[in-house]
Amino acid sequence: MPEQETIERAREDEREGKSPSTQAGEFVREEMEHIRERKHGARSTKQAIAIGLSKARRAGVKLPPPKRGSARTKKQAARDSRKAGSRRKPSRTRSRAVRKALKREPRAAASHRALSRQARSAARRRPKASRSRAAKKAARTRSKTEEGSAKKYSQGCHGGAKKAHRRAFAKTSAHRPRQRRR
Repeated sequence: MPEQETIERAREDEREGKSPSTQAGEFVREEMEHIRERKHGARSTKQAIAIGLSKARRAGVKLPPPKRGSARTKKQAARDSRKAGSRRKPSRTRSRAVRKALKREPRAAASHRALSRQARSAARRRPKASRSRAAKKAARTRSKTEEGSAKKYSQGCHGGAKKAHRRAFAKTSAHRPRQRRR
């Protein structure tokens, strides 16, 4: 079950007129956070993304089934979309089994290296024109406040923003290095 905060963020994206894939990105982000918090694992980054997209569809994001993909994946995506309106309570036994299975999986799927590798391989599958169009749109639709803060961050002014950012990032429990067990 997705967290209420994630559903709210996705609804806000919808109100702002953002695409279904952007709305679904909130659920994928939540899934990555869960893996980093060691709530559960995932066999691969691809599986973690698939779990996030499934949750998004079940939460009511109007995300179409994948164009390229197996019949089984398309069928599952359609089933998830249908489940969006359903008020049926999920089976406790099945939920426990899924959670237990995911707990046995490794946590490396949400590492920066794994995400970077996944993003690069996904980008390689797209034509150059498509990538270029997306980059131009991102530059065009980027908000001015976001642009200003990114510039300040990169220039290192704003009272050592880089250091402060690094310190704040290190304080979060999800990103703290694990202590070795003895």
